[in-house]
Amino acid sequence: MSVSTSARTFQNILVTGGAGFIGSHLVDALLERGHQVRVYDSLEPQVHGPSREQGEWPAYLSSEAERIPGDVRDREALRRALQGVEVVFHLAARVGVGQSMYEIESYVDANVCGTAVLLDLLANEPHHVRKLIVASSMSAYGEGKYECARCGVVYPQLRPEEQLRARDWEMRCPRCGEPAAPLPTDEAKPLFPTSVYAITKRDQEEMCLRVGQAYGIATVALRLFNVYGPRQALSNPYTGVVAIFAGRLLNGKPPVIFEDGLQQRDFVHISDVVQAFLVTMERAEVDYQAVNVGTGRPITICQVAEALLDHFQLPVSNFQITHQFRAGDVRHCFADAAGIGQLGYLPRVTFSEGLVETVEWVRTQVAHDRFDAARGELERRGLAV
Repeated sequence: MSVSTSARTFQNILVTGGAGFIGSHLVDALLERGHQVRVYDSLEPQVHGPSREQGEWPAYLSSEAERIPGDVRDREALRRALQGVEVVFHLAARVGVGQSMYEIESYVDANVCGTAVLLDLLANEPHHVRKLIVASSMSAYGEGKYECARCGVVYPQLRPEEQLRARDWEMRCPRCGEPAAPLPTDEAKPLFPTSVYAITKRDQEEMCLRVGQAYGIATVALRLFNVYGPRQALSNPYTGVVAIFAGRLLNGKPPVIFEDGLQQRDFVHISDVVQAFLVTMERAEVDYQAVNVGTGRPITICQVAEALLDHFQLPVSNFQITHQFRAGDVRHCFADAAGIGQLGYLPRVTFSEGLVETVEWVRTQVAHDRFDAARGELERRGLAV
């Protein structure tokens, strides 16, 4: 199949999960560019708040977008939502590593079976879809890429439980046992998802890529690293760490950090994530591939807490390090984003810049802190030790 490198134009676009954090920002950008946008969303109460049970759409969602309430597992409703659509951004998914380890059926049903319904419609029903972009996750990698001074590049899996119980946090070479240093994780790194959520994201991307290729629907899976910014659900205890910490601080409670807080992640601002979605829609160079969306700049969890505390004008030591570990947690994972960089993607917002905007938004919100209840649930099940 030949691939053109010229930019392509589309008009009618569907965003599943379009009322959520990432989806709503993407909807704004698509509307600004003159596209006709349809939002399909189940308005999950854990994400949007209990009032969404009555079908109330979030105030931040643009009134210019067509709105269809519905679950991706509802075949008839999703069929109607696909009518006349040329591009599908598939963002609808249940999110949360810890919760996925005990609400297993729910996560697999929503993420894998929901994606299967979408793909089955594309395979068996008349449609106009020419491009499919699915939101995957860095969690599909499991641990990131490492280098051992003796063995070279290695791809460790989970740290042994006995090592974690000894509070020995850093990664060791799986071949010789010597310390291993983290490297930027590129797309060639083998996938080893370590939670049910991560498994479902791997399954989503692989299903979409294979079906898209089989039917000639240009498909891209974006492996999103740690996305943050305004509109992230502050009351969802299984959302991103920036939102969880900010929600705690808004309620006068300290951030709680697992392990020793020196684990590294890649925090990418929502505007840069939207940039990645747009460029992969318009260009063909990465069609039928999975690509990273991150910054390549690692930040420790302690640094995140310290930066937030500084913005809230609190002592930077005012956080709690538990020295607990959670089932499936990885030590270090940050992006090599050279692949999507071929399309001109360049992360523009530094973490310090993005945090200023995020905190300004957080101060206008009300957050219901449910972190302690979520942590207790993990402890009762032996998933946090």
